[in-house]
This record gives sequence, C-alpha cells and structure tokens, in this order.
Amino acid sequence: MLSSDLSLYFVSAVTNKRIGFLNLSPDEVIRSLFYNKNNDSLITVSVYASDNFSTLKCRTTPVEYIRRNQLDAGFPLFESESLKWPGFVEFDDVNGKVLTYSAQDGIYKVFDLKNYYFLYSIPDENVQEIKISPGIMLLIYDRTPSYVPLKILSIEDGKQLKFFKHLLHRNKKIDFIEQFNEKLLVKQEDENFQILDVRSSELIEVNVSKFMTPSAFIFLYENNLFLTFRNRTVAVWNFRGDLVTSFEDHLLWHHDCSTNNIYITSDQDLIISYCKSEAVAEDGTVGSINMSEIMTGKCIAKITANDPALSAPPRRNGRSKRRSSVWSTVPEALEDVTALFYDEDRNEIYTGNSHGLVHVWSN
Repeated sequence: MLSSDLSLYFVSAVTNKRIGFLNLSPDEVIRSLFYNKNNDSLITVSVYASDNFSTLKCRTTPVEYIRRNQLDAGFPLFESESLKWPGFVEFDDVNGKVLTYSAQDGIYKVFDLKNYYFLYSIPDENVQEIKISPGIMLLIYDRTPSYVPLKILSIEDGKQLKFFKHLLHRNKKIDFIEQFNEKLLVKQEDENFQILDVRSSELIEVNVSKFMTPSAFIFLYENNLFLTFRNRTVAVWNFRGDLVTSFEDHLLWHHDCSTNNIYITSDQDLIISYCKSEAVAEDGTVGSINMSEIMTGKCIAKITANDPALSAPPRRNGRSKRRSSVWSTVPEALEDVTALFYDEDRNEIYTGNSHGLVHVWSN
C-alpha cells in the first residue's frame, strides 16, 4: 500500500534509469498496481480519504507517457461500476480479462483487458465465490447441507459449459474448493482430499493423514502440478494425489505464506523465496533468500547475511558511493523482506523491506 504525500517512481528494467513518476495527492492511497502487457500501461487501483477509503478507483496510464512525465494522458477505468466495499476488481493476465463485482448492484462483470470493453455480466444469485482458470470460470454457490452447486462458464463469452452438484459430508465445513483446468479440488474439515475431473466425473481421494489443509496454493500450469504451503513448508503434488517433491532447505519466513515473498520462474523449474535463515538463527528478524529446484526439492543457491562473497556498496563520509543517502549492510537488506522479484533476463533479484527500501542482488 502506498500512502499519501509521496511520489511513486518507475525504473526501467533495461536501463535501471528512472523513467517517470506519479505524484500522489494527500487524499489518495494506492491499493495495488498492475502492469498491463497487452497495451504497455500501468493500472493503479486507489482509495481516497474523502470517501472514507471505501471505494476503489482505477486509472490506466501508458508507460510511454510515464516516461515523458505526461501523466494526465491517462484515463479512469470502470467509472460506470460501483466498486464500493465489498466490491472488487481483479485483473486476469492469463485470460486477458478483468472481473469486477458491484455489491450495490449484485452483479459481476467481465471486461476485455486489451481495450477495457464490457463483455458480459453475471448476476450475483447466491454466488459465494468465483475461481478463474485458463479458459474457464468456476462459480461456487451457497452450499446446502448435503451438496454445493457449481457452474463452469467459458471465460470468453460467459456461456455455461457445465452445472453440477458436488456431494458434501453434512455438518462439516468446507476448507477449500479450487479449480485447475478440468480438475476440481475439494477438502472438508477432517475429511479426505478429493480431486474430481469435471469432464469425466472421475473422483480421486487422498487420505486426510497424507494431505492436510494448506494455507495457500500455486498452480504450475506448465507442469500440470500444484504447490501447497503449510506451516512454512512447501510441497509439490500431481493431480493423481501423489506427493511429487518435498523441499530439503526451504523453510518459509511467513507462517501464512505471503506470496509477495515467493517467485516461480517462467519455466516453472525454480522457486525463489524469503526463508528462515539458520546462519542467523539468534536474530529473529534476518532471513535468507533460497533458490530450489521444484522437481527435486534441492536448494541450489542461497543468499545469507554471513556469506563472505556478498558485499554492499562502501560508505563515503557516512554515505554510499552511489547517489543515495540511504545504504544498507547485507544483514539489514535481508531484514523483514516484504516483497521479492527475480528478473530472469538480467539474473537479478529485487527485494523490498518494511523500511520502504528496494535492494538489487546481482552477480
């Protein structure tokens, strides 16, 4: 979240030069940023103090105009939609769509991410949640005691592809329902994990002692696998319910799996995460950055505070030799990391911490 009274700068990944900035008004708080690769623009989602921070406002600004510092060339998005809480907007980069929800009107709407044209709407008639996968949307309706109604729609035109009822154990809460292509993943409290093929109706069950409810998922579309996160540990599963990989040295920093601190490479062969560090176990605030192979679980590289090969720019008269009055030691740079990104083209890792500093790790 970016608060008021500051300027937001953008840095070119190619030149590392500042290409422009957005001046935030004292009234504005940016909730999220989204880079739209379809039209090379930056979308900001903001709330405002004058509205008691209750309504989302979206704006798109072409990156070319950010470079020229012509920020007024941008324009607002979805002005016709009431995005007052608990309304929301979700950007789907995989399908090139935008999903909005107006709680006031009780309607979901889908827009084209390329040109923001309205495509179709979905009435909120007891829809509890919507899950988006490549090519399809799963609508999860309010459950009955013995089943949950589910509907699968085409993401392109909203046409119904299938409607069915998934049977449930009475009086047991649903831990999660997830959708991955034609696979439906369902888990109820203290019950077996179920993998249902919605096209063939084939059902696979995994014993509750083998698969316990994770706190988060990441689906690996290229490999037809999925990652689970539970109690700081990561595991890889296939859709037959088999455990594929356990990681030997990848204990995550956060209990609740903050995906801001996790990066999966585009080939989906490596996972890079902010982890607990054995090297500085006595210091509860400094972690490490671990890189592991997804298919083998082996840790192949690690950035730690006591690595003698690492060095920060030396200070000169209390400052770094670089043009900045802000400097960090390696342990300070690894303290309370809140965001992590890996530039695969430049082989550089970017981390941000709770002090608002961004660090670049490069060899």
